[in-house]
Amino acid sequence: MPAPPVKNRNWVKKGDTAMSHDDFAVEPVEGLPEMPPEGEHILWQGRPDWWALTRDALNLYWVAGYFGVLAIWRLGTLVDQVGIVSAFAAASPFLIMGLFVCVLLLIVGYAQARATVYTITNRRIAMRTGAALTVTLNLPFTQIADAQLRTRKNGTGTIALNLLGNTRLSYLVCWPHVRPWVLRRTQPALRCIPNAQDVARIFAEAAEARVNHPRIERRTSPMAVAAE
Repeated sequence: MPAPPVKNRNWVKKGDTAMSHDDFAVEPVEGLPEMPPEGEHILWQGRPDWWALTRDALNLYWVAGYFGVLAIWRLGTLVDQVGIVSAFAAASPFLIMGLFVCVLLLIVGYAQARATVYTITNRRIAMRTGAALTVTLNLPFTQIADAQLRTRKNGTGTIALNLLGNTRLSYLVCWPHVRPWVLRRTQPALRCIPNAQDVARIFAEAAEARVNHPRIERRTSPMAVAAE
């Protein structure tokens, strides 16, 4: 069955099984748990933009804004009672706490981005993720039902993958490399990648070629076996 044409937001593929496993061994190829089999080759590799990942996946701006609002609220409730200097001193712990949390988020975002490798081959998408515990997801094109691309003005974007069949992935294990707030059926995602439009094109062309590629299986006839 031919794959439908690719649109900016949605394209469709069909197929096999998705597989995830822990990867503790030394990688023969960066981002892959083993050497690609014969006939498979890498088309693209990359990792998230660390700043975009921290901002979008870890909600850096929301966290900073939350502590900023607390500090302003504290300042506003005390300024008429104790004066501006004392009120600011009372509000400053919220600013210090917010700064500390934001620095932690920046460190986590950078570590997550550096530990992640996304790989697109002519047969699958592989996602090596995890700063502490490394996990590799192998997602054959034939197992991907559709994919959605969302981009920002600076060119970074996220490609979310909706899987076929009964495959279920843990949201917590895959986070932050998932489509946000889709909890019922986790959608793994290539988060905050630079030049997302070009990566989506590479993926779409490779997946379409794979889905339309004919498969030849050799089967033994039951009658032939009985005759023997």
